[in-house]
Amino acid sequence: MNLLSGVNPVTRVAAMMVSTTPLLLSLDWLSALVAIAATFLLAPLCGVGWAALLRRSVPLLFIAPVTGISMLLYARPGGREYFSFLAIHITDNSLSLSLAVVLRVLALGLPVMVLSARVDPTDLGDGLAQVVRLPARFVIASVAATRLLTLVRDDALSLRRARRARGVADHGRIRGALTLFFGLLVSSLRRGTKLAVAMEARGFGRAGVKRTWARPSTVGRRDAAALLVWALLPAVALGCAWAAGTFRLLGVA
Repeated sequence: MNLLSGVNPVTRVAAMMVSTTPLLLSLDWLSALVAIAATFLLAPLCGVGWAALLRRSVPLLFIAPVTGISMLLYARPGGREYFSFLAIHITDNSLSLSLAVVLRVLALGLPVMVLSARVDPTDLGDGLAQVVRLPARFVIASVAATRLLTLVRDDALSLRRARRARGVADHGRIRGALTLFFGLLVSSLRRGTKLAVAMEARGFGRAGVKRTWARPSTVGRRDAAALLVWALLPAVALGCAWAAGTFRLLGVA
């Protein structure tokens, strides 16, 4: 079962916005936890299994704890103090805020992981051009850039194999990762330059040209239903926090 089957990619982008932006109103742990739980419940219904969601969220799982460190060390002191050194104060308030920030990052990122799964770049381009009415030049460039992103994994695998074949892959993980990243950066810049020149030569950069599209892109009731379901996620999460008394308006934390 996939509730997002047949949903316009533009609707998915809108769903990302309505499911995450309201969560920025509060900095509390309960609303974030409810949003995370709701996302995990919706993920299988949207064609993304829990194992696949965890795999896609690996970078997020590393980033989220890092975001809570600054809040843990430098948040406004409050309550019992556990550690203090110069400007660093670890108190009850900093601990609760740090936990809330970590959960908030996960609550903001997980819906994006679900809604961005299996989005075809061409379908997204059709939606941006025909539904949102963005300029054709911008849409074509976006589709081309998205296509190139799918090649990064293949490039990384090829570079890793080439380095191993030449005997230069066993010089430490950190050094190997840095050199691999630099190689990926160079290859991406070269490919992007070649693609830009090729697209310009074929007339994609001409302005004022009325373009046609091979496939129509429309929105309907299924899109409205999907948007409504994902809009309910922050409403329920913030409602639970308000009812439990944990709602904490961002900016007064």
